Formats: sequence, structure tokens, C-alpha cells
Amino acid sequence: LVDPSVGGKTGVNPPRGKNMIGAFHQPRGVIADPEVLDTLPEREMRAGLAEVIKYGLIRDHAFFQWLETNLEALLRREPAPLAEAVACSCRNKAEVVVADEHEQDVRATLNLGHTFGHAIETATGYSTWLHGEAVGAGLVMAADLANRMDWLSEADRQRVVALIARAGLPDAPPAGLTPERFLELMAVDKKARGGQPRLVLQQGIGHAVITDQVPPATLRETLNSFCREQA
Repeated sequence: LVDPSVGGKTGVNPPRGKNMIGAFHQPRGVIADPEVLDTLPEREMRAGLAEVIKYGLIRDHAFFQWLETNLEALLRREPAPLAEAVACSCRNKAEVVVADEHEQDVRATLNLGHTFGHAIETATGYSTWLHGEAVGAGLVMAADLANRMDWLSEADRQRVVALIARAGLPDAPPAGLTPERFLELMAVDKKARGGQPRLVLQQGIGHAVITDQVPPATLRETLNSFCREQA
């Protein structure tokens, strides 16, 4: 309702990696009816919130603050907050797509948390984790990495972790996923260049950048930390 419905990007998930095959084809129109959310199981509803939270993190600090205040109302599926969250998310997505329809630049910021999340989905065979659950864990991992690079304050890192937890989303990858496997999968991520990962990271809440300047040792620290916690 708030993410793949806007933007015209289609994708197929081959065994090698998430969204490695696809095309851009804009629809004639998009209908977003929040009442459809009443048909979702609780787990699917929570998974969808990962993409909503992402918009606040990458480009809309005020929306992130609004989510901190209204998250429980969204989980209760109150109509007015749901309509506001859908409208704000779609507006943010549409503005990014208008600026970069074919993901040559700023549109890649929509992948915050997705490099880690796609690795989780691929490693688990797209069978046990929902996309939003993997993205939720990925957002926490990305915040940890940005914090280690001194791009995101500790207070803001904790805000990210707290909101993901309140949404009922995983805050760490599944047990058994090693740093080596993460690195292997991240090397074939669609944003990677020459086998080197390019990541979307926050420089504060409400601002994200695409970078290939992550020190390998720092990335390894993040992966070691999360994988050790799940060992």
C-alpha cells in the first residue's frame, strides 16, 4: 500500500539475490484504500510498518517524530492515523520517484536497511521471514553501522531501535547467518559495484546517503556484533 504500489518498479527474486531481474513500468494510476489493511494478519501489518518507518528515517524527520507518537494507534488500525501514514509515505515515495525514476541516484536511498534485509531474505530462501521483517532488522543494522561511523548519534540510534521494537519487528538477523555469508550476499546486491557493497546509511534521522566509503573493518564490526548476538 505504501511502497511497491508507487514507482513502477517490478522485480523477480532469483536464487542469487533479491530483485535481480525486473523492469520499470509506470501504472496509469494507484488506488490506496486503508480499509484493505483490516484484512491483514497482525504479522503482515507489522511487517508493512518497516517501510513506513523507513520514509521517516531517510527524508522526513517530522514524520518519524509523528510515528513515535502514533505507532500504537497504527497497530490498532485506527482509521485517521492509518490514512495519514499511507498518505505521507506515498507522498515521500512519489517525490523520490519523480526526481529519479530509474534509480540512478537518489531513489537508491529508498533501500535503507535493504542491503542487510535482502541478504537475510536470500539466505533464508524467501521462505521464513517476511520482507518487512528483514527490512526491520536491516534498519537496525544500518543504524548501528552509521553510529560506528559517527554519522548517527547514539541517541538517534536508540530511537531507531526503540521504534522498530515497538512495531514488533526483529532487531537482529536470524541465528546461523554468519558475517561471511552476509558479505557474500551483499557483494551481489543490486547496488554493489565490482563486488564491493554500496550502502544507504543515515546521517541523522531524516537524511540518508548512498556510500561506498564504509571501511571494511567497520562493516565487519557491525556484522560480528549482530551475528555473535544470535549465535
